[in-house]
Amino acid sequence: MRAQDSATLRSAIADRPATALTTAPATAGATPEAPSTASATAAPATATPATVTPAAAAPKAAPGTGGSAGTAQAALGVLCFSFSFPATAWALTGFGPWTATGLRGLLAGVLAALCLAAARVPLPERRHWPGLLVVSAGCVLGFPLLTTLALRTSSTAHSAVVIGVLPLATAAVAALRAGRSGARPSRLFWGAALAGAAAVLGFTLLQSHGRPGLADLYLFAALLICAAGYAEGGRISRELPGWQVIGWAVVAALPVTALTTALALPAEPVEFGGKALAGLAYTAVVSQFGGFVVWYRGMAAIGVPRASQLQLAQPLLTLIWSVLLLGEVLPAAAPVTAVVVLLCIALTQRARV
Repeated sequence: MRAQDSATLRSAIADRPATALTTAPATAGATPEAPSTASATAAPATATPATVTPAAAAPKAAPGTGGSAGTAQAALGVLCFSFSFPATAWALTGFGPWTATGLRGLLAGVLAALCLAAARVPLPERRHWPGLLVVSAGCVLGFPLLTTLALRTSSTAHSAVVIGVLPLATAAVAALRAGRSGARPSRLFWGAALAGAAAVLGFTLLQSHGRPGLADLYLFAALLICAAGYAEGGRISRELPGWQVIGWAVVAALPVTALTTALALPAEPVEFGGKALAGLAYTAVVSQFGGFVVWYRGMAAIGVPRASQLQLAQPLLTLIWSVLLLGEVLPAAAPVTAVVVLLCIALTQRARV
């Protein structure tokens, strides 16, 4: 009888699920072979998820590995943005600052909504929305409005050079956002970035005779919030296509831009001139949407810090456009600043990030 009971007990233990054997205490009378057999059987079950999970995450590429293609895309974005101030100055010849800002965001939002609908892009995941709202607040609402207000009293050339501090601000925000877990730029990178920013600030103070005005305050506020938008957009572009990042950002801002347009149009004078319409069209289609598509793709490919330093060339390009398109006088210190900034760009692109 005892032999029969012992055999029945061993059979029950052998047939018990692996999870029960690993969590339940050993039963008196059970043979030592049963737990070891069950444990050996359970081992593959716990190891299988560990091998599947890393494989699912493998397609994500680390920033800074995009090579020349990513650099070319980021540089194309800088070229697109370099026309933004002259285009805004043209828009201001026919529209007030609030109207120009509202229409810029409204038209870009409608264009983005049509593109997203045509491609049947699903809504972003909930975890992406905080970053997208930062992009919307910084790059769609805050930066266009503040720079437009600044351009009412400041020249395009002066405003462009003040915004030249934006690359340093963007790299700093990206480093703070990454925290200790992210890659830290080298000292050579920070040294070159600071030197480029110092050259830009020196140029600004020289042109304003050491007395920054209200327009400069607008511009410095604009570059801070834009840096946050750039850094967040570059981070999210590692998981979403760049055009979708800016597309959802301008769509999210549609309620604000539509309301701004509705309130500003009756309150500000409007003159539908050729330059005004051309400037408005460029800021809406290229500055607010198309330029960001390639810019965020480049950021995702080569990393936010390295891509941001390419923007050190943007003020110098804008200086050229301000002379050619607006007839402004090129400051005498601009060529010297250009050489210093270009050297700083070369160092940041070669430095370890």
